[in-house]
Amino acid sequence: MTKLLAIENAHIAYGKVEAVRGATLDVNANEIVTIVGANGAGKTTLLNAIMGILPLRGSVVFSGQQISRFEIEDRVAAGLCIVPEHRELFGTMTVEENLQLGGFRVPRATAAREQERVYTLFPRLKERRTQLAGTLSGGEQQMLAMGRALMSQPRLLMLDEPSLGLAPLIVADIFRTIGELRQAGVSVLLVEQNARAALEIADRAYVMELGEFIMSGSAKEISGDQRVVASYLGFQHDEQSRH
Repeated sequence: MTKLLAIENAHIAYGKVEAVRGATLDVNANEIVTIVGANGAGKTTLLNAIMGILPLRGSVVFSGQQISRFEIEDRVAAGLCIVPEHRELFGTMTVEENLQLGGFRVPRATAAREQERVYTLFPRLKERRTQLAGTLSGGEQQMLAMGRALMSQPRLLMLDEPSLGLAPLIVADIFRTIGELRQAGVSVLLVEQNARAALEIADRAYVMELGEFIMSGSAKEISGDQRVVASYLGFQHDEQSRH
């Protein structure tokens, strides 16, 4: 497999407090990788540092290029993009205007093509293309945030808690689309509170506790580990076993 992203010995600190210590992670082309862990484990911090939002001490190689000193816009140009936990849409702008902002770096003809691709992935956005983003439902806003990120033609899309606050049926739609992204050649690095759903669509997984990776392997291996079941899947596992 072609290695797309390689993080080695990453350390990330808030002042004197080290939030992530010695993290090593990789994502291959056409692969979905998820990071499982409790709130406060350092998952979001790591994504933000990979994107250049936070400083990182260590190595970040993307598509064969060392990008640890790149500015955010240079990482986007290289093919890296993030959908943050709180989506950060422009609520007073329409769906279409938000998408156009996501594609401002690409040629107009390319942006138009990518916009149609987004509408194919998320037909609901096409129906609401003239609607203000701030008036969309939570699920529609998540779709728009993902669509806006895809307008920049990323090779790796990082998703931070895409199911947060969404109804189960909408979550199923979001995760189905994430799977379709892999088929379309977009790799995904996923941080998700719904560990079971994330592990079901992921190829590989890492488990993070208190800023360190304590386990990694195939999603199937991680799902079957008794420590993971007890810490992150236990309640869901018990519920399913009753039916």
